[in-house]
Amino acid sequence: MISILWVDDEIELLKPHIIFLEEKGYEITPVNSGNEALEFLENKNFELVFLDENMPGLSGLETLSLIKKKQPNLSVIMITKNEEESIMEEAIGSKISDYLIKPVNPNQILLSIKKNIDTSRLVDEKTTRDYQMEFRNISLSLSSHLNKHEWREIFKKITYWELELEKSGDKSMEDILSMQKTEANTQFFKFIKNNYKNWINGENSPLLSHNLVRKKVIPLMEDRIPTYLIIIDNLRYDQWKIIEPIIIKDFDVLKDEMYYSILPTSTQYSRNTIFAGLLPSEIQKRFPDQWKNDEDEGGKNMFEEDFFSDQLERLGKGDTKHSYTKITNIDFGRKVVNRIPNMKSNDINVIVYNFVDMLSHARTDMKVIKELADDDAAYRSLTSSWFEHSPLLDIMKQIAKQNAKIVITTDHGTINVNKPSKVIGDRNVNSNLRYKQGKNLSYKEDDVLTINRPEEYFLPKQNVSSKYIFAKEDMYFVYQNNYNQFVNLYKNTYQHGGISLEEMLIPVVTLATKQK
Repeated sequence: MISILWVDDEIELLKPHIIFLEEKGYEITPVNSGNEALEFLENKNFELVFLDENMPGLSGLETLSLIKKKQPNLSVIMITKNEEESIMEEAIGSKISDYLIKPVNPNQILLSIKKNIDTSRLVDEKTTRDYQMEFRNISLSLSSHLNKHEWREIFKKITYWELELEKSGDKSMEDILSMQKTEANTQFFKFIKNNYKNWINGENSPLLSHNLVRKKVIPLMEDRIPTYLIIIDNLRYDQWKIIEPIIIKDFDVLKDEMYYSILPTSTQYSRNTIFAGLLPSEIQKRFPDQWKNDEDEGGKNMFEEDFFSDQLERLGKGDTKHSYTKITNIDFGRKVVNRIPNMKSNDINVIVYNFVDMLSHARTDMKVIKELADDDAAYRSLTSSWFEHSPLLDIMKQIAKQNAKIVITTDHGTINVNKPSKVIGDRNVNSNLRYKQGKNLSYKEDDVLTINRPEEYFLPKQNVSSKYIFAKEDMYFVYQNNYNQFVNLYKNTYQHGGISLEEMLIPVVTLATKQK
């Protein structure tokens, strides 16, 4: 039962209103002074306070101030005869939830209660009901043969309900959605297994990494205003939806889309592919000195600017003014903020921000980060907190001062892994937990997509018998040596490289600065 404290020096005259509310199921505690109200608040919890503004002794505004000092989040509705603007401004400045002008009628009071107390409950209940109805529709869709476009829409729906149910706090519904998402990933793996080879060979393919610049960035450059390509490494679609409300204060969203990352869903492959506009084996052939295989020493993404310049040349844009900036630490990020005004003379500016990728890997290695983000909801929250205090937000605010367009995207997503899958390989097998490549691999066939002929998938082939395997759903590869130790070390960590909705279906969003 919702408990309400009603404070009025003429409380006895309000008896009919109190009876009306009690009949509606509310518990009302009537008091006739501010001092008495403060005593009750010391000893009992209330969800709401009705507070008369004009009382002898301790006034309504004085009582309000003392209430807010002790319980700043308690909802207080001011009731007043006085419509003076200064009094209302003072009350509102003291963070009242609502105010009513005397004389009030019972329906006014009931509406105010529902607006300030019941709204959250009513919204939560409606969210639960709506998802229960949507659950059946999503389940029916998953049992049918979804195409490349329908999979994007299903993942958008699942993400939407994930965020909505998280707000409502209905744990049982969140658990049901989690199971439905698991089923979606099971079906998505089968879909990729059946279609990926055709896509990568150009047959009825969706938008893939190597066509991203050509199809989503180059057309914007025709508008003759500065264009920014911002790649936030390892940004999932749900993370984009979390930071979107912060961004749209300064930008209009022109398109909110998804594209499919190539395999492996790892920075070395997918991001180089974006910048080169070529698939991995094509990059290796065109840039034999710059391409690094898994076992090669040195950074694997050291030549993105060279690859991007080459792609512009091949697309007939070699004479365009462009810049490339990679931000790997906060100090350099702050320096870049000051450089943005000088970038408006360029046709295209590329900014790579590595923080989200560092965050996911830090979560594996650092106990504190792991405790801060022990599930997807906490991971999203951490992403939002980071973005609000990051140089990247300051960079975007500087861009907002220009007449410009932005493409925000990423190279791949990431998934919270929970199911170990045993793999055996020699010392040359790469260390990634979601994909492996090598010539002597032993593994459980049902857990993976196996590529025996990498050349057919435009993947580099390091020796004659090389093969690739990609983990499905939320699995992660563990060697048989010290198996239990590594199972526990990597369980419930965020990894990428394999096949899941979270890793492969990733945001590509087009923005324009708001016209001042």
